[in-house]
Amino acid sequence: MIPTLAGRIQTRLFLMATVGVVLTGLVTLVLPMSFADAILLLLAVTVAGVGWELVYHLIMQFRWDKDWPTLFGLVTAVPEGLFMWAALDLDLVPLVARPPIAWVFWVMFTVVWLGQWLFANGPMRVLFVQWRLRGGRLL
Repeated sequence: MIPTLAGRIQTRLFLMATVGVVLTGLVTLVLPMSFADAILLLLAVTVAGVGWELVYHLIMQFRWDKDWPTLFGLVTAVPEGLFMWAALDLDLVPLVARPPIAWVFWVMFTVVWLGQWLFANGPMRVLFVQWRLRGGRLL
């Protein structure tokens, strides 16, 4: 079944709250960033990501099947990461007092993004079989 807008938003929030928090915790063990700053950054990326889901939904209306191929889901990390970095650089994110060092941001963003994408396209399909049948909705 094709994921609905509500399903994609629920999935994104679920993945950020589970996989995202775990990976953020692990990544902060090796990065020069506090766990509190990393969680605030994860929260900012989550809020921006829900906004991106609305943009993606609009773009998908022009596709004949109203869905993304799996590779498109991976490539969407590029505009989301660039947008988030620009927002941090321009001080548009009120939660983060100062933007992290560029390489720290990109390592954290990449690890968390890839981890969530891999979980959504692998274990999540096995652990939550009904998730796929409900258009990506968990509730």
